[in-house]
Amino acid sequence: MRALPETFRADAAAAADAVTADTAGWGAYGRARPPVLETLQEAVVGRHRLSLEYEGRSHAAATRTVDPWGLVDKGGVWYLVAGTPHGRRTFRVDRIREATMLTQAAARPAALDLGREWEQVVEEVEHLRSGVAATVLAPARALPVLERQFGRHCELLETSGAGRVRVRLAAHLPLSIAERLAGWGATVEVLEPESVRAELARLGAELLTRYGGPDRAYEGPDRRRGC
Repeated sequence: MRALPETFRADAAAAADAVTADTAGWGAYGRARPPVLETLQEAVVGRHRLSLEYEGRSHAAATRTVDPWGLVDKGGVWYLVAGTPHGRRTFRVDRIREATMLTQAAARPAALDLGREWEQVVEEVEHLRSGVAATVLAPARALPVLERQFGRHCELLETSGAGRVRVRLAAHLPLSIAERLAGWGATVEVLEPESVRAELARLGAELLTRYGGPDRAYEGPDRRRGC
């Protein structure tokens, strides 16, 4: 900052306070750079209001006018922190279909610290996402994948000499844990709670009904066809 000409320092200070990074993901993988990100960055640094066409969890899009406060790169997934008539809101950038920068100046709290504001967002989200916890036995080689699936909600509890680990996994519902573990089959074992074990049993029964049965037994690839 001190090395910059004085006329550029204000813009540089605004840019430095507009973007922050959080390396701990929420179990989601970062995709390609969202096309609207450049417009969001320009609006955040220039303190301009934004009109967003945003797709919510129900996949229905709605138009919202917001005061952009800052952008956060969380494990490769971008979020926009903004002020709205209902208070602070956080928007996943890859769900923003279209962003239009408006001429009106954005309202931004004078003492806003984006890093501290994001810590509060994370605390609120983590509280919602960790309502159910399961204790799981898994091969040690599976730990990195479980950490990617569950993010900070994967906690290593114990490592055994048999090449297995005991981990604590958390999510907002038993089904959320079961769905992520179902693909592991018998590779992992849920020790508790019974609610997660019951969801896994239900998912297994559904798959068996659709794909199993004595007349639909899997016989492996057809080698005659080169499969």
